[in-house]
Amino acid sequence: MNIAFDSPKPVDYLSSLNERQRLAVEHGSGKVARPLLIIAGAGSGKTNTLAHRVVHLIVNGADPRRILLMTFSRRAAVEMTKRVERIASQVLGDRASVMTDGLTWAGTFHSVGARLLRDYALDIGLDPAFTIHDREDSADLMNLIRHELGLSKTESRFPAKQTCLSIYSRSVNAQAPLDEVLADDFPWCHNWVDELKKLFAAYVEAKQAQNVLDYDDLLLYWAELAKEAAFAEEIGSRFDHILVDEYQDTNRLQAAILLALKPDGSGVTVVGDDAQSIYAFRAADIRNILDFPKSFTPEAEVVTLDRNYRSTEPILAAANAVIAEAEERFTKDLWTERKSSAKPALVTVRDDTAQATYVCDAILAEREAGTRLKEQAVLFRTTHHSGSLEVELTRRNIPFVKFGGLKFLDSAHVKDVLATLRFAENPRDRVAGFRVLQLLPGVGPSFAGQVIDAMETALDPTMGLQALRAPQRVAEDWPGFVTLFDELRRKSSSWPSDLEHVRLWYEPHLERIHESAAARRGDLMQLEQIAAGYPSRERFLTDLTLDPPAASSDHAGPPHRDDDYLFLSTIHSAKGQEWKNVYVLNVVDGCIPACLGAGERKEIEEERRLLYVAMTRAKDSLHLMMPQRFYVENQVGRGDRHVYGLRSRFIPDHALQHFEQTTWPVAETKSGMGARSRASVDLRARMRGAWS
Repeated sequence: MNIAFDSPKPVDYLSSLNERQRLAVEHGSGKVARPLLIIAGAGSGKTNTLAHRVVHLIVNGADPRRILLMTFSRRAAVEMTKRVERIASQVLGDRASVMTDGLTWAGTFHSVGARLLRDYALDIGLDPAFTIHDREDSADLMNLIRHELGLSKTESRFPAKQTCLSIYSRSVNAQAPLDEVLADDFPWCHNWVDELKKLFAAYVEAKQAQNVLDYDDLLLYWAELAKEAAFAEEIGSRFDHILVDEYQDTNRLQAAILLALKPDGSGVTVVGDDAQSIYAFRAADIRNILDFPKSFTPEAEVVTLDRNYRSTEPILAAANAVIAEAEERFTKDLWTERKSSAKPALVTVRDDTAQATYVCDAILAEREAGTRLKEQAVLFRTTHHSGSLEVELTRRNIPFVKFGGLKFLDSAHVKDVLATLRFAENPRDRVAGFRVLQLLPGVGPSFAGQVIDAMETALDPTMGLQALRAPQRVAEDWPGFVTLFDELRRKSSSWPSDLEHVRLWYEPHLERIHESAAARRGDLMQLEQIAAGYPSRERFLTDLTLDPPAASSDHAGPPHRDDDYLFLSTIHSAKGQEWKNVYVLNVVDGCIPACLGAGERKEIEEERRLLYVAMTRAKDSLHLMMPQRFYVENQVGRGDRHVYGLRSRFIPDHALQHFEQTTWPVAETKSGMGARSRASVDLRARMRGAWS
């Protein structure tokens, strides 16, 4: 079926764009054009520009089914699609939904990879019925192999399962040798290089034997597939246009995939900001965006979006001064029409306790002036930096939510239900099988292993399960499980009713195993609501594993949406967000940059970008806090201790003109500070004298 659209109505749907945005949107005039790099500064309307470009391509003849749009979260893809439809409705009216329905290739790198791997599974030796392990499942499998190899009983402690998985993942995504990864990022594990190689080899074999892929496999298999010229050409030819959001956050595998699919760059648009590349710890490589223009012949066209719609002029002047010191970047100075006389505040305080007091006072004062708590945020380099502040907020009864914590799918009861579905979908998934079988009272690892082995050796997994003679201790619950498994395997019920069947089977076990069963049952009901939005069990399991919802009812999360609460967040988690007032803690050397980051030049440069990202979250008011004395936990192996802070090196003397420098509290009187100093000296002398 061909999708064709009439010429656009005589309405200028691009009229809301500024000159640079319009230049980016109209690049190539809707035809397959030379590659385009859009350098989108903070608050410059990146998402709006990318959405307009998608609309412009389609209304000028591009087939939406042949557009590949890759974002870094499923939510971002959904939001992008909705925005495309809103813009398109100006031109196409009621037909806009037809257009966006045709935009079927919008998703994350990982979800697109999973979809393509199912299409080409038989060509590359995969069973199309593979299931996908999330990070916790992958760590469990890694731990199982670790134990089988005897590495959990070594004389000196072998790295824990999560550390092993992190090492493996970094090596895969950075496409770096294990020796190099250990030396750069996990030096305390370097003595285990031979054992880790053996572990990772066994881990890969176990995944293949169980027909499971982990997150990293979705990119690795896709990249390996794209190395084969015939496959790369075939996949690339399925798309006339490929658009990638947040390109500064891609790793080497993702860049390799893109370049393999479109080696000449035709129809490729990438959007990002090198100044906001802050995810090296996830193997993101800033070289991808810095080197993008020269990856093609002729070089990619570069359009820079430097008009900021978020922050005031003084905030941008300070942020520009910070990032101007970067050693390598696409040169741009953000500008705005939002005038203000209020410079960002550079606040010196005595210690982290005084810092907490100042921030609470300022937040409450703003609230009294009409600024809701929700419009204010406190940002920090590392999660433990907010400890003193959290205590003070609690003491003053100021509600807050801290970004982080367990995600929805990390809660045990939700994982139990999903593991049941995954085991039915793929009986060779031993991690899922072990989890589900041990939900039954009286079933331990030994019998669970026997069950899975019997299912693997039988002609049909269900027949193997039915032929087993369960021990007496399991006899009461065994028939119900076998019946459920048989129903799920035969898929006799239509989706999503099989999720309801699993929930009903699981509820008695839920009440037996977990506290707060009612709240957890609510989570499972919510899971059913989520499932109703997916066309199949396979799609549901794939998408939820790759991009889970945010939080569950039985773990700390935001208050009710109608309540007012303050945001606390690491800088990494705050990227992409904005608030009216922003307070950044510990803007001193040893925190920003972190001591751990005060090593190689590339690490220092990323720390500089972190401060820049923090500053550009603020719309109207920005406070950078500088405690003169603060507490650090086990900094570079030197133990917990107090250190004395100096202003962050990222704010050099010549940049101070862009800040309002203050000291809080106001300078002490002579009788105050002086008396305390003399008393301290006298007391120490007295203590020494006691031993003379």
